[in-house]
Amino acid sequence: MSRLRARCPSCRTLTAVAVGPDYECHSCGREFAAGLVRVPRAWGSGGERMAKAAWLELPYPEAAVVDEQSLAEQTLALAVDLPGRPLVLGGCCCAHVGAVVGLSRREGTLAVVWIDAHGDLNTPASSPSGNAWGMPLRTLIDDGAVEPGHVALAAARALDPPEAEFIERSGIETGEGAVERALANAVAVYVAIDCDSLEPGELEVFMPEPDGLGLGELEALLRDVASRRRIAGAGLTGLLDAPSNEPKLARLCAALGL
Repeated sequence: MSRLRARCPSCRTLTAVAVGPDYECHSCGREFAAGLVRVPRAWGSGGERMAKAAWLELPYPEAAVVDEQSLAEQTLALAVDLPGRPLVLGGCCCAHVGAVVGLSRREGTLAVVWIDAHGDLNTPASSPSGNAWGMPLRTLIDDGAVEPGHVALAAARALDPPEAEFIERSGIETGEGAVERALANAVAVYVAIDCDSLEPGELEVFMPEPDGLGLGELEALLRDVASRRRIAGAGLTGLLDAPSNEPKLARLCAALGL
């Protein structure tokens, strides 16, 4: 049964139809590997520029726009109504929470590869800023959506002391071999990409941090993840609304096989 009708990004007609996890335009015949879910929200101070980036153009049929009035409502809406293989475009990293919650219910043992300059492992008590976008990975772990041993944290280099302590005691995988260890015994993987994981200048991002990955390095990492486990979904966050980002984001999605 068809689950989605969305505008085809190739021929621009409203005939792209999702059947199970596959997407095919019934007008031009083009097939797509994911359905785009836009989340134009950022849960923190001054995040409006990130929220606007959710409207960047990517070559995937638009499955949904999730624009709820609270983070709890956003998470529920995403978790309940995910397309077959979601490509989430935020907004801040809180956009990943509903996707991981929904996919973990659907997939069973889900691994998460979290690629971010920051740990996103704070709590309301430990956060220096109080911004919710510094807490989504910790929320997923504390709520049981993913086990710490099935989380690989990559490119993190701006950790708050409580985050570093949590990584040490929780068993989150970091460093060499982290992805391989996190994916062991998992059925599928969700890849969360905060684009500040990249070296400043590679993409236009909200919160650049020095000493990041090159675009080619990130592509290689994504290809490695895709070669090891089925990609259940992925997300792109932490961006600015710059058209120059669009072809580079498409390259990252292609590296995942999307």
